[in-house]
Amino acid sequence: MQKKLYRSLEKRIIAGVCGGLSDFFGIDATIIRIIWAVLALFYGAGIIIYIIAIFIIPNDPGYIDMK
Repeated sequence: MQKKLYRSLEKRIIAGVCGGLSDFFGIDATIIRIIWAVLALFYGAGIIIYIIAIFIIPNDPGYIDMK
Protein backbone atom coordinates (compact mmCIF):
# COMPACT_ATOMS: atom_id res chain seq x y z
CA MET A 1 0.00 0.00 0.00
CA GLN A 2 1.29 3.43 -0.94
CA LYS A 3 1.75 6.12 1.73
CA LYS A 4 -0.07 9.38 1.14
CA LEU A 5 0.75 12.83 2.44
CA TYR A 6 -1.94 14.46 4.59
CA ARG A 7 -2.00 17.40 6.95
CA SER A 8 -2.06 16.09 10.50
CA LEU A 9 -5.06 16.97 12.63
CA GLU A 10 -3.47 15.40 15.70
CA LYS A 11 0.02 16.99 15.60
CA ARG A 12 -1.06 20.39 14.35
CA ILE A 13 0.19 23.69 15.70
CA ILE A 14 -0.80 26.02 12.86
CA ALA A 15 -2.24 23.98 10.00
CA GLY A 16 -0.75 20.48 10.43
CA VAL A 17 1.68 20.61 7.52
CA CYS A 18 4.77 19.80 9.62
CA GLY A 19 2.91 17.07 11.51
CA GLY A 20 1.81 15.52 8.23
CA LEU A 21 5.33 15.62 6.83
CA SER A 22 6.67 13.99 9.99
CA ASP A 23 4.12 11.17 9.66
CA PHE A 24 4.98 10.73 5.99
CA PHE A 25 8.76 10.59 6.53
CA GLY A 26 8.60 8.79 9.89
CA ILE A 27 10.55 11.37 11.90
CA ASP A 28 9.73 13.66 14.80
CA ALA A 29 7.59 16.70 13.99
CA THR A 30 9.97 18.94 15.95
CA ILE A 31 12.77 18.28 13.46
CA ILE A 32 10.51 19.26 10.56
CA ARG A 33 9.44 22.43 12.41
CA ILE A 34 13.06 23.43 13.06
CA ILE A 35 13.97 22.93 9.39
CA TRP A 36 10.92 24.95 8.36
CA ALA A 37 11.81 27.77 10.79
CA VAL A 38 15.38 27.95 9.45
CA LEU A 39 14.08 28.14 5.86
CA ALA A 40 11.63 30.86 6.86
CA LEU A 41 14.20 32.95 8.73
CA PHE A 42 17.12 32.73 6.34
CA TYR A 43 15.50 32.43 2.95
CA GLY A 44 11.90 33.55 3.39
CA ALA A 45 10.82 30.72 1.12
CA GLY A 46 9.63 28.62 4.05
CA ILE A 47 6.67 30.91 4.69
CA ILE A 48 5.54 30.91 1.08
CA ILE A 49 5.96 27.13 0.76
CA TYR A 50 4.02 26.59 4.00
CA ILE A 51 1.09 28.70 2.79
CA ILE A 52 1.03 26.84 -0.53
CA ALA A 53 1.20 23.49 1.31
CA ILE A 54 -1.83 24.42 3.42
CA PHE A 55 -3.94 24.64 0.28
CA ILE A 56 -2.40 21.71 -1.62
CA ILE A 57 -2.11 18.99 1.07
CA PRO A 58 -5.51 17.62 2.18
CA ASN A 59 -6.52 16.96 5.80
CA ASP A 60 -6.11 13.45 7.17
CA PRO A 61 -9.39 11.65 6.41
CA GLY A 62 -8.71 8.88 8.94
CA TYR A 63 -8.58 11.14 12.00
CA ILE A 64 -11.40 10.72 14.52
CA ASP A 65 -11.71 13.43 17.19
CA MET A 66 -12.60 11.81 20.54
CA LYS A 67 -13.15 15.05 22.50
